[in-house]
Amino acid sequence: MAARRKSRRTWLFKSEPDVYSFDDLVRDGRTEWDGIRNYQARNLLRDEVKVGDGVLFYHSNAKPMAIAGVAEVVREAYPDPSQFDPRSKYADPRSDPDDPTWLMVDIAPMAPLDPPLTRDALKDVPALADMMLLKRGARLSIQPVTAGEWKAVLALGGVKERRR
Repeated sequence: MAARRKSRRTWLFKSEPDVYSFDDLVRDGRTEWDGIRNYQARNLLRDEVKVGDGVLFYHSNAKPMAIAGVAEVVREAYPDPSQFDPRSKYADPRSDPDDPTWLMVDIAPMAPLDPPLTRDALKDVPALADMMLLKRGARLSIQPVTAGEWKAVLALGGVKERRR
């Protein structure tokens, strides 16, 4: 039996709001975080992201770009079926059904941020100075968030942390 991780981790997941928004997640109550086609992000999903981990839901490629809400991982990594669907824009004919290349997790909403925390506003927060999201060229769709960054974002958004 594998050793269970003692503390939860926190992440930032990016989505374009015209593809899937935080409001869509609230409406649906849960979603599959599919379509990841970057090996580094895939490795994080496979090796690091666990049930109970916190997620900052970030609207990318939007005006303004912003953290729109807080979510939680509710199912750990499993094969993304879109890689095997030739009609899907995420199809990958090189992926083997017996050893799938691409994975996904499920997340559920915890709280919206109203108003959302814009990327420009986050840049002015000293506690977020080293946040990966704010670094030039940091385009990874799934990014680790430190405990201090997580607390700072929740405080800015007026969200109380749930105790486990």
